[in-house]
Amino acid sequence: MHGGAAHPGAQVRVPLSMLNRHGLIAGATGTGKTRTLQLMTEQLSAAGVPVVLADIKGDLSGLARPGTPGDRITARVQQTGDDWTATAYPVEFLALGGLGPGVPVRATITDFGPVLLSKVLGLNPTQESSLGLIFHYADDAGLPLLDLRDLRSVVSWLISDAGRPELKALGGLSPATAGVILRELIGLEDLGGDVFFGEPEWDPADMMRTTADGRGVITAVELAAVQDRPALFSTFLMWLLAELFEELPEVGDLDQPKLVFFFDEAHLLFTGASKAFLESVTQTVRLIRSKGVGIVFVTQTPTDVPSAVLGQLGNRVQHALRTFTPQDAKALRATVSTFPKSSDYDLEELLTSLGTGEAAVTVLSERGSPTPVAWTLLRAPRSLMTPVDPAVLTAEVTASPLWATYGQPVDRDSAHERLAARLAPPPSASPPADEPALPSPWPEIPDAGPAPRRRGRAHQPAEQDVLSTVLGSSAFRSFARSAASALGREITRGIFGTRRRRR
Repeated sequence: MHGGAAHPGAQVRVPLSMLNRHGLIAGATGTGKTRTLQLMTEQLSAAGVPVVLADIKGDLSGLARPGTPGDRITARVQQTGDDWTATAYPVEFLALGGLGPGVPVRATITDFGPVLLSKVLGLNPTQESSLGLIFHYADDAGLPLLDLRDLRSVVSWLISDAGRPELKALGGLSPATAGVILRELIGLEDLGGDVFFGEPEWDPADMMRTTADGRGVITAVELAAVQDRPALFSTFLMWLLAELFEELPEVGDLDQPKLVFFFDEAHLLFTGASKAFLESVTQTVRLIRSKGVGIVFVTQTPTDVPSAVLGQLGNRVQHALRTFTPQDAKALRATVSTFPKSSDYDLEELLTSLGTGEAAVTVLSERGSPTPVAWTLLRAPRSLMTPVDPAVLTAEVTASPLWATYGQPVDRDSAHERLAARLAPPPSASPPADEPALPSPWPEIPDAGPAPRRRGRAHQPAEQDVLSTVLGSSAFRSFARSAASALGREITRGIFGTRRRRR
């Protein structure tokens, strides 16, 4: 844009190879952040890059449908010189524990870890440390923490007369702290955490897929049903990112990222976060770049993001800011100070006068250096910019191949059942007198003649094919990971205290 007019010949682009240097989409409500997120998602998918995004308001489900031409789109196409074609993109819809239309996403308490769970529960540093001690005990004692009931059972056990001696050598657990943790767990359960925590647990590999025609699959996490529970969904998104960090190998710089993760309403992640949590986020953002993953934070002002994280975001799309209050004016000055100096614009004036769908953009060039700020008019998304009907969406979700793996919850032996067995009275030493004697476990087997001939080798390949299909299925992989978690006494934990899986 120059002098209020668009110049189609001057393209503003982000090199694919620089998208793992992370980015920021910021701006006041109603300035076009969501459409910018949609536009970037479309182009990444078309380039073969899988995308994970948070759909807070439910208005990004239109990515799965071709856009509808209209006067506004026609005008934007003429301004930008874009070769616009209505296009639908491959989208997989997820939902936390099935709260809303989407394939249910669940995590075990063991996988989630104490640091992230402390953020959800709003614990102070002392309580967070005690929660870490509880996880350590459960790991060593072979008590699988699969859902909230398991964790509540372990906490109750450790402050009981029977269980208190087991924790004494590790420093003990204050009854007052245990009471706070138990109350917060009950509160989280009432808010829907009881359906999110459990099995089958989500496999991060299912977010990194491409279609047969080479397009990246868009994983849209539908959060409209839990948007009133910000701590739960923002920390859940961080868990997904932590899972990717622990799973993916180091790959260095690539021609294009392996995946791009859009973190909407990013300010919710950092509000009230402990020092340990912020340090973990910063370390994850800094190190995940070398694993081929790009992160784009979406929020209202850059000041919503801590400086240590903001310094890692090389690509910036800044929509208009409003200055209705002194705090707004202060945030504007702080935002301007984070941009490269420009002799072409008065950035304070520019950022307060941008129209809807316009932004001040600075990205990293192919050499990795920041480009000058450019007043940019964004082109129109090619997919639908309104939500898909929920009933239609639900039908598509149940037809997804992922539904067979994650659709139904699994409840198996875990900490709650094992601790209940410890407290159960011992069985009677001898059966009652009036109970009939049990038959011999070795009954006499009559001679049935010669054994039948075995099937020929011609049948074995088919049997092996069936076995290979079962072992290679995502359902079996999910079961195997869960079983390994439950059986393994020694659990290694990563940056967020999440379980580091061992293949």
